[in-house]
This record gives sequence, C-alpha cells and structure tokens, in this order.
Amino acid sequence: MGDFRDLKVYKLSYKLAMEIFHITKKFPKEERYSLTDQIRRSSRSVTTNISESYRKRRYPKHFISKLSDSDAELAETLTWLDFSKDCEYINYEEHTYFINEYEEVGKMLGSMINKPERFIITNG
Repeated sequence: MGDFRDLKVYKLSYKLAMEIFHITKKFPKEERYSLTDQIRRSSRSVTTNISESYRKRRYPKHFISKLSDSDAELAETLTWLDFSKDCEYINYEEHTYFINEYEEVGKMLGSMINKPERFIITNG
C-alpha cells in the first residue's frame, strides 16, 4: 500500500507547512513566540498527524482519531492564517491561497475519516 509519503494529502499538507514556514520568516520579531511559532506548529501538526495515522491503520479507531487530530490542527492553522491576514503579515491573495489549499486538505481528510476501509490493514 506504500508509505505515508505517497499520500496526496500528506504531500499537499507538507508543502503548505513548508510554505508557511517560509512566509512567516517575514513576520515581525515580536510575533516569534506567539503567532509565528503557533502557525508553524499547527501547520506541521496537520502533516505529522497524517503520518502517525498511517502507522495506525491496523487499528481503525486510532487511525480515525489521528486523522481527526490532523483536521483539528488544520482548523487551528486556518485561525492563525486569519490572524496573520488581519495583522497585515500576509496579504489577501496569500490568505486566500492558503485557505483554499487547506480546504482541499480538509476534504481529503474527511474522505479518509468517512471511508477508512480504503486504508485499514485487515490482515497480517
């Protein structure tokens, strides 16, 4: 079935987390220990929870739980993106781009949560 790195949702969320890392380099220094750290952490957690879920495919409830954690981190990332826009650290176009891309990640997570049997390991 391959590796978690082969999942489209993993690839997209990883790409977005890296883009957030780079865009936050221009955030003000006074945001270093608040907004900057928080948005980097939550965006990375979207991806890390996907990889953790994939390792728990043998246990459907754990698999779904980690995907749910990923979706929750996604919601947090969206909130930090809103703060970033309203504090004028990112512009409208950057904000719109991230929102649209994370909505796509959210749809993929929702599909995995609603149809876990496509990913679950059922035998040895």
